[in-house]
Amino acid sequence: MATYDGLFNALGLRDWCDAGGGGGGPMSMADLMARASGNTAAQEVSWWDLPLPSLNNLHAACGAIWQTRDLTLGLERAFLSARDALRIVLDPATQPLSWMLRQMIWLMVATPWFIMLPVLLAVTWAVARSWRVVGLVAVSLGFLAFVDHYTEAMQTLAIIFVCAFICVLIGVPVGIAMSRSNTLRRIGTPVLDMLQTLPAFVYLIPLIFLFSVTEPKLYGIAIILYAIVPVIRLTDLGIRLVDPDVIEAADAFGMTRGQKLWRVQIPLALPNIMAGVNQTIMMSLAMVVIASLVSAPGLGVLVLRGIRNLELGVGLVAGFGIVLLAIILDRVTKASLARIDVSRDGR
Repeated sequence: MATYDGLFNALGLRDWCDAGGGGGGPMSMADLMARASGNTAAQEVSWWDLPLPSLNNLHAACGAIWQTRDLTLGLERAFLSARDALRIVLDPATQPLSWMLRQMIWLMVATPWFIMLPVLLAVTWAVARSWRVVGLVAVSLGFLAFVDHYTEAMQTLAIIFVCAFICVLIGVPVGIAMSRSNTLRRIGTPVLDMLQTLPAFVYLIPLIFLFSVTEPKLYGIAIILYAIVPVIRLTDLGIRLVDPDVIEAADAFGMTRGQKLWRVQIPLALPNIMAGVNQTIMMSLAMVVIASLVSAPGLGVLVLRGIRNLELGVGLVAGFGIVLLAIILDRVTKASLARIDVSRDGR
């Protein structure tokens, strides 16, 4: 196997490499067979077959260079060494999230169905003002209740309501701040890009080490980090897309920055903000299913049960229930967005 021994020798680093303790690293089977047969020339390979200069391949030629497993182990040790300090800060700060999730889940599950369902339908009417959407919500929730998935559906909705509310509560002010500061936008954009492209399962890895699996904030933080990006981006975009002539007219009327924000920019950006809220709710629902791996209650638990126990029917019915929840949440928020557009056009 071709190695980088010659490179380190030519650079005069052989003593440094040997002092690293690797002594060339573990030998491959081909190297052992060549040494046993005394055929050392078999180790000479064409430069065409030179391996990629990765950590492991460089470590094979120079023991002073880390292997990939040394890098990952170093990251793990660094995180574990900082875990206690992080807990001191994060535990008190995130405890209200656990309380909110517990109370909302208890409220929606403990409330009798003949009270909760009319309340949800009334909220749907107040938001959407569409009997078609109200009928869709009634049929969907009725089906979930008919197949004995009512409790799980309420748990899932409770988690989504809390996490989406916090996403809006944090995301809209952040988006407004980014729209008013190019520097903040340049700083925040890479962070948002990372949050948006990071695989959903990766959010759970550090949180498992920071919080107990029995704490609702474990999955609550994961859902918020995963779902908050759209509302921040679309709030920033919506305010930046406000017609400059409108801003100039507001300046001509002597409006302050706060008055322009609340009376001009936010009302005109509201369709974009609502579109961000819609996407945040959809992403929250997607993450709730994955968060069932870390004790998040709801329909995701039934999907996970279907996978673990190979219960095809259980998994399909629960998955269909999640689809129904996604449809009704999407239709309600889009109906609300349509009302906003109509009211704005009416002006």
